Amino acid sequence: MDRSANLDTEELKLDEKWIIISEEVRNLVLLVPIAMTREQYILATQQNSLPRTEHPQFYPVGIYGWRKRCLYFFVLLLLVTMIVNLAMTIWILKVMNFTVDGMGNLRVTKKGIRLEGISEFLLPLYVKEIHSRKDSPLVLQSDRNVTVNARNHMGQLTGQLTVGADAVEAQCKRFEVRASESGKVLFSADEDEIVIGADRLKVTGTEGAVFGHSVETPHIRAEPSQDLKLESPTRSLVMEAPRGVQVNAAAGDLKATCRKELHLQSTEGEIFLNADTIRLGNLPVGSFSSSSSSSPSSSAPRQTIYELCICPNGKLYLSPAGAGSTCQSSSNICLWS
Repeated sequence: MDRSANLDTEELKLDEKWIIISEEVRNLVLLVPIAMTREQYILATQQNSLPRTEHPQFYPVGIYGWRKRCLYFFVLLLLVTMIVNLAMTIWILKVMNFTVDGMGNLRVTKKGIRLEGISEFLLPLYVKEIHSRKDSPLVLQSDRNVTVNARNHMGQLTGQLTVGADAVEAQCKRFEVRASESGKVLFSADEDEIVIGADRLKVTGTEGAVFGHSVETPHIRAEPSQDLKLESPTRSLVMEAPRGVQVNAAAGDLKATCRKELHLQSTEGEIFLNADTIRLGNLPVGSFSSSSSSSPSSSAPRQTIYELCICPNGKLYLSPAGAGSTCQSSSNICLWS
């Protein structure tokens, strides 16, 4: 009952005016308790109708004390952190030389990425094409090895070029060197053969060119005013061709030297020597004796004309020329050969 009376007499402040709940609302509220007596109702209304003499209590709203100081401290710390971060960002942009086009020596263009100066990559670099400026070379430098790998779509290694301190190694199925203008193959190598496609192969070593096995070539020629020498120091020298071997010295001498035997053999044809003068030096001289002829005297002239003879075994020797042939198969040269 007291609570209902208090609600009936409660004042609300709206637009700086006090509004009192109407009598109809009080009647409706007062009809709820049925057991209320008249004396209780009058007493309650008289008590509530009396003006209030006590002052309302106001409670402060906000953060005070040590909480307020902590809040100000955190706000100040956040402000200092933001200022430091802004200063570091500006410093990094200044040091790294960030611009609209790129960063430092790195420039982003329509054709790709352009690097100026010396660039160092610590991780693998995946690019489609690398080329230098028109007025400067492209230099790839490493403290150890420079390796270029080529892989297929499965990631398998198909080719590798390694430039090391001791050697340059290339691992691939076929290695080719082409001319820049015509695209002609100058050098190619694979598992089966090595092809040199240059017009002239020049060997400038003092020891010449050393071949461990056979050499097949259509033409061997020395430099102008230089001698061509084919030599086998410890073995034999064999020159074979199915349609003939031609040895030509247009402006010099042709010399064939061997230690033991020199064989000129033709299985089906002939050996043709065509020259103004053919000399066979150091041939042995055989003796000629005839029963009909008298013994030569001391006053007889010295023999200056000889006849070239051949033994049954093919050995050549000289015999003093006479009115007839002086070649004898029983000559001492043929018997002791």
